[in-house]
Amino acid sequence: MNQAAAAAERYVNNSTKIDAMAGEKKEPSAVRAFAAKMNTFLGVDFPPGPNYIPWYYIINLQKAGTLPFCLALMMIYNNWSMSAVVYTIAHGSYGILWMMKHFIFRDNNWEKPTTFMGTLLTFAIVLGPYWMMPWAVISRTVPEASPLRLIIAAVVSIVGASVMMCSDCQKHFVLKRKRGLITDGFFSLVRHPNYLGEMMVYGGFALIVMHPYAWAHQLFIWTWVFGTNMHMKECSMSRYDEWDAYASCTTMLLPRIKAVLPPTPPAASKKDM
Repeated sequence: MNQAAAAAERYVNNSTKIDAMAGEKKEPSAVRAFAAKMNTFLGVDFPPGPNYIPWYYIINLQKAGTLPFCLALMMIYNNWSMSAVVYTIAHGSYGILWMMKHFIFRDNNWEKPTTFMGTLLTFAIVLGPYWMMPWAVISRTVPEASPLRLIIAAVVSIVGASVMMCSDCQKHFVLKRKRGLITDGFFSLVRHPNYLGEMMVYGGFALIVMHPYAWAHQLFIWTWVFGTNMHMKECSMSRYDEWDAYASCTTMLLPRIKAVLPPTPPAASKKDM
């Protein structure tokens, strides 16, 4: 069995296990259901077929290729400024972290087999436009970022990458032992810490660029792609009995102040005094 066929089989087996456990779940909204179908059609099933290329091929190519892409731009434009260096370090190291995550605790969703055109559209619509940000910085299309902005952007990206990596790691190994709703750790703060982390990562990159295009692309990804994925995921998770209680005390992305503060110790009773 070749690698693509093995990846397709792993994806189908994983989906079958999840469906077998499913109970009654909430139906997605009409808008989100349409968006999910459109995303799958464009990125996975766009004709002609067959579906034979694992989705992670093009995703990993873009992630792993970011560091050499940025370095090549720096040599082409002879730009070794602070903005170019910080951006290259931030985005390039994120690509390395992504590849580490793939080989150590990969996401089965990326095993999904796609058509050739689906692979091209995934790059053209979602992944490729991310490379416009380093081009804008290194080609000097945008002004040099101030030191303070570079510091803020780097901190946001580093923290975001940590949140994404750690929450994905928690999800992978918890679900590997037992499938079910995860409500502790990072998931006790927000319901989608991995998406929050990735939004912080690319938000930090966009902060260095500070161009309307960069923020427009992020807004599209965050609302149409991530927003749809989170909505569909929540509809799926609603099949668990403890979902309503969990959803009532957490938010999708931004943790409540009470959730991040240490618990207040109980007041001492008269008997204890």
